Amino acid sequence: MAESSSRIDWEALFDVEEYPWEVNGIKAFDLVRTGNISFREKRFEDAIQCYSKAQLLKPGNPIILSNRCAAFCRNSQFLRDRTAIESERRPLNGLDSTTHAELARKDAEKVLSLRVNSPKSYFLKASALILLERYEEAHEAVLLGLQVDPFSHHLKSCLWVLERISAGSVKREKQWKPQLCDDFECTLCLKLLYEPVTTPCGHSFCRSCLLQSMDHGNKCPMCRTILFMSPRTYPISVTLNNIIQRTFPMEYAERKSEQQSLSHLGVDIMPLFVMDVVLPCQKLSLNIFEPRYRLMVRRIMEGNRRMGMVGVYPTTGSIASYACEVEIIECEPLPDGRFYLEVVGRRRFRILRCWDQDGYRVAKVEWIQDTQITTGGTREGGYDPQQVIAEVADLARTWIRRTREAARNGGRSRREQLLRTEGMPSIHEPERLSFWLVNLSNVSPPERLELLRMQDTYERLSRGLLFLKAQDEAMRAQ
Repeated sequence: MAESSSRIDWEALFDVEEYPWEVNGIKAFDLVRTGNISFREKRFEDAIQCYSKAQLLKPGNPIILSNRCAAFCRNSQFLRDRTAIESERRPLNGLDSTTHAELARKDAEKVLSLRVNSPKSYFLKASALILLERYEEAHEAVLLGLQVDPFSHHLKSCLWVLERISAGSVKREKQWKPQLCDDFECTLCLKLLYEPVTTPCGHSFCRSCLLQSMDHGNKCPMCRTILFMSPRTYPISVTLNNIIQRTFPMEYAERKSEQQSLSHLGVDIMPLFVMDVVLPCQKLSLNIFEPRYRLMVRRIMEGNRRMGMVGVYPTTGSIASYACEVEIIECEPLPDGRFYLEVVGRRRFRILRCWDQDGYRVAKVEWIQDTQITTGGTREGGYDPQQVIAEVADLARTWIRRTREAARNGGRSRREQLLRTEGMPSIHEPERLSFWLVNLSNVSPPERLELLRMQDTYERLSRGLLFLKAQDEAMRAQ
């Protein structure tokens, strides 16, 4: 309010009013006259005292209230305009500028109730509201006053001041942009906090960053205080999160998009779990304890719940070129941060390119399918593929029945575990049926890798058929 654009030039607009002489109001007349002299000499505190005494003698008098309102406004502006050096050299006692402005507003309300058709009443109220920085209410008061007197010089001056203030505010809003400071940055990733979690020791981190840190230990990354908490279930700091979203909307949107891109990699991007070769339709139980894979599993569970399982070449130590996508059908987080997973093999892929991301591997992949079996055709040697599929399905049902009987009779062996595999696919899905079949046999990792590369359903069915026949003959011999 100390800016020239938001000041009211009282001296240029008008002077205080003179109180009319009355036989029964001589004392009030003298007090108002003394107050007016003090007002013109810029001794506003003395003027206020005189007007207040006169008001006690003549309560509700519009002239006394109007003059006191003007004195309150002038004194409020005077206190606002004082420099720091002047305040240090000659400190003043009494009410502050805001309190004077509020008292001026109350007097202006009373004057307006007594002089509703006077433009000066609206001018006094608007001036007090401007000093209180309540610009919308001041603008409304000015417009009401201009309806009473459209040519009022006082109200037009007030309107000009309000327009200057409004233009300055819009300009500042356009130019001002909040700067990202350390208070809103995660000290782990050095980026804007996303889903902030505040620890009991008072430090805030991104939820994902704190989870990743606590995979290596249960201490605060800043002060090393032991944390008896789980960031996975610990609530987000709602107030801090709302402040960040409102203050930095664009940066927050970028962080959200970045975080989602880690969980939703795309149709041909696959996070890799390097362990063993898995075939489609194969079920497997996993115990995830390494910090890098804990992070990967958390991100997968926020996305499509799928990852690639790939083996390693024993001779070179490099990962295999062919692998299988597995779907997490059950995920149990353990208290110590580990994950117990149940996965099942889904689709095959070939790795085109591989890179590291936050400690684990991610690959660009190409999906693989078998060559289509033509209906009614024959292969070399005179075999009908459809006839082979039907023969395999019949033999597989017979094998399952006999294996169940053997398990009931006490023959608990690997055959009982094999029964836990996914149900036998339909003969209309020959590719899945062929993998389900070879999963029944105890094939070595190199053999599984060869089966992954193979794009001949008939060849894979033939291998499975040989295994079933051998198992069937063994069970008959028992």
